[in-house]
Amino acid sequence: MSNADLLKELRIDRSQREDHGSPGSGRWPWMLAAIFIVLALLGGAGWMLLGHQRIVVQTAVAVSPANDSEAGAVLQATGYVTARRQATVSAQITGTLTDVMIEEGDRVKKDQVLARLDDSGYRAALDAAKAAAGAAHALVAQYQAQLAQNLRDADREKKLAAQGLVATQLAEQARTLADSTRSQLVSQQRQAVSADAQVTEAQVNFDYCVVRAPFDGVITTKDAQVGEIISPFSAGGGFTRTGIGTIVDMDSLEVDVDVNEAYIGKVKANMPAEAVLDAYPDWKIPAHVIAIVPTADRGKATIKVRVALEQKDVRIVPDMGVRVSFLDVKPKATAQAPQGVLVPVTAIAQRDGHSVVFVLTRDTSDHAKAQQRVVTPAAQTYGDLRLVPDEVAPGDTVVIAPPPDLRNGSDVQIKPASP
Repeated sequence: MSNADLLKELRIDRSQREDHGSPGSGRWPWMLAAIFIVLALLGGAGWMLLGHQRIVVQTAVAVSPANDSEAGAVLQATGYVTARRQATVSAQITGTLTDVMIEEGDRVKKDQVLARLDDSGYRAALDAAKAAAGAAHALVAQYQAQLAQNLRDADREKKLAAQGLVATQLAEQARTLADSTRSQLVSQQRQAVSADAQVTEAQVNFDYCVVRAPFDGVITTKDAQVGEIISPFSAGGGFTRTGIGTIVDMDSLEVDVDVNEAYIGKVKANMPAEAVLDAYPDWKIPAHVIAIVPTADRGKATIKVRVALEQKDVRIVPDMGVRVSFLDVKPKATAQAPQGVLVPVTAIAQRDGHSVVFVLTRDTSDHAKAQQRVVTPAAQTYGDLRLVPDEVAPGDTVVIAPPPDLRNGSDVQIKPASP
C-alpha cells in the first residue's frame, strides 16, 4: 500500500466526527467552570496568605522632653512630704458641739471660727459674775461716801474739842470711826477687784465655747460632728472627742528623707537638691538641704535629712512619697519643657503628602496593628529624636523606619532587638 493510501486510511470523515462528538459535547462547559472555580480558590488562598501577612517592624517608645538634671546628682534618697506646722484643733473646755463649720480641704484664716459649743451654762456663769462684780463696786461707792462723811465729822469734832466745847474723847471716837470706814473701803475695793477677775474668768470660759483657727492653713481631717461631746482631756469609753479637726500650714511643707549612714558624708547643709513627687514624676521641684538631724535610726542604719521645697504648689500635700536628688551645684534656671513627646527622627514617614507616625495598638485578639497618625513635627531636635507636639502620648510605641507597604491598620510583627 502506498503512502497516499495510508493517509486516506488515517483521515477522519467529517460526518463520523460530528456523530461521535455529539454525545460528549455537553461536558466541556462543566469542565471549564470547574477550572475557573479552582483558579478562584487558589487566588483567594494566595490573597489570604499574602494580603494578611504581618509586616516585620522595629519599634521605639515615645518619651517626654524632660530635663535630665539628675545627671549631676551625687546621691539620691526617698522620703515623704511633712508639715512642720500642724495642729489638732480642740476646745479648752468640755462641752457639746452645736455647730461645726469646717470640711476637709477648706482653707481657713487665723482666728476664723471653726466650731461652737453649747454656751448656755457659761453664759449664766458670766452673767452671775458680772452681777457680783456690780454689787461689789456698789459697796465700794457706799464705803467711799461713808468715809467722806466720817472724815468731815472727825474734823468738826476736832475743832470743837480744841475750843473746849466738846470732850476730847468725842473727837477721838470720830477719828476712829473714819479710820474704820477707810479700812472697810479698802477691803471692799479688794473684793471688787476679785469680782472683776471672776468676770474675766467667766468671760474666758464663755469665749472658749467658740473654737478658732490658730493659724492660716488647710483642714485635712474633720474628727467631730454636731451633738458630740468634746473635751481637751482624753476620756474612756470612746464617747468624748478630743479634737474637732486637723489644720496644716501648707507653707511649712518640707521633705524628710532617710539617707544611709554610709553616704551621709556627701550631704551638707544648704546643699542644692531636686525633689520629684511619686505622683508627678515629670515635675522637678528645686530644693535645698535645711539640716541633718543629729541622730541615727539604729534599725535602718539611716539618718534623717530635712529638705526645703523652694516652690509651693497646691499639688503638694503631706505624706506624699518623694525622691530627692542631692546635687553638686544648683541647676540653672531653664525654660519650661516643651509640650509633646520625643520620637526617633526615622519614625516620621511621608504618606500622601503628610508627615505621619505609626503607633502600635492591640485589637481584641491581642494582635499588633499599626495606627497611622498625621503629625506636625516641631523644629526642635534632640540628637536622633524630634519633638512631636500632639497626636502621640508619652509611652506610645512607634514604628521606626516604616516600610513603604505599611498602611493604617496593617498587621505587624515586632522585630526583636539585636543583642
